[in-house]
Amino acid sequence: MMNLPPMILASASPRRSELLKQLGVDFRVIPSDAEELHQQDLTAREVCQINAYRKAHAVAKKFPDALVLGADTLVCLENELLGKPRDLEAAYLMLERLQGKTHQVVTAICLIHHRNRRQSVFSDVTEVTFRTLDSVQIQRYLIQTNPLDKAGAYAIQENGDLIVEKISGSYTNVVGLPVEMLREELGRWDGEASPNGASKNGKSSHAE
Repeated sequence: MMNLPPMILASASPRRSELLKQLGVDFRVIPSDAEELHQQDLTAREVCQINAYRKAHAVAKKFPDALVLGADTLVCLENELLGKPRDLEAAYLMLERLQGKTHQVVTAICLIHHRNRRQSVFSDVTEVTFRTLDSVQIQRYLIQTNPLDKAGAYAIQENGDLIVEKISGSYTNVVGLPVEMLREELGRWDGEASPNGASKNGKSSHAE
């Protein structure tokens, strides 16, 4: 168990909650009300990092003594950013575009401790190759899986074998949190803040 400040996950995603539990840290869920940025003139990594920061910062201002985790995930196909589909028709079109191709899944994480004026923003990229799919296979997947709350209209952990041929990189990154990278980063925060919000050495850490 790491000696971390009280931790808040600024996300309503049950998938992220499950992944964070795997790290053995105690946390509570307080979803952020920050509006997500969607700009095609930025890279997927830039958009995700900005959104992760905005989500974490909105919650950290209200809970300055907590270590707040914000996250954002996007699918990128040939420099086009794919977020969550607005409806089933949009979900079908996304899967139709992804089929038979390799795309990137980017997840960014922002950790903020407002009282100590410390923050860390980082991201991971996983390449995902889809099977060649026809309309019947796409419809079958959409019937079995709710695509509307998922970037790119799919969840690799929910019937992913129906549509995914292979991945290169972190599996959990595709689910919504790069657990391996997050574990390493949280290790840098271990023992940093005491329960009253002061840093272990009495000094504020510099933002990264």
